[in-house]
Amino acid sequence: MTASVPRIEPGSFLTLHYRLAGPGGDIINTFNDKPATLTLGAGELSPAVEQRLLGLEEGARQTFEIPAGEAFGERNPEMVQWVARKLLAQMGDPHEKYAIGEVVQFPTPDGTGQYAGAVKQLGEDRDGDGQPDAVLFDFNHPLAGQRVTFEVHVIGIL
Repeated sequence: MTASVPRIEPGSFLTLHYRLAGPGGDIINTFNDKPATLTLGAGELSPAVEQRLLGLEEGARQTFEIPAGEAFGERNPEMVQWVARKLLAQMGDPHEKYAIGEVVQFPTPDGTGQYAGAVKQLGEDRDGDGQPDAVLFDFNHPLAGQRVTFEVHVIGIL
């Protein structure tokens, strides 16, 4: 009798290398670093990405092409917002310098988690303090509305 190779199921605890890339290149790539550990269904990966992991065996290596908008939803123009400098100072370092393209972490309203926004534009400095009065952030996932390549190597399944 041969032992069966473990397969990924909902709730599986996984050790894996993975890469998420859009048309502009990699967003996440663990292949050159230590592998990721996560629990399937805990929200660490998008449902569309998790769906592709189900049924894979330990040791599997696979690449998936996920259609535009399926992995991280469509881009939502309402998720691009100006944030006043005063509010940014309340949520973090009042002397923080922001640069276009930089990704900034924000606390969730309940204080238990974080979400990210990418700096798109710096507002004017009308009060002359050397800081923009507001910063335009894009809170969409960087791969929202884009075709995504998902590559995975399943190292271990518990």
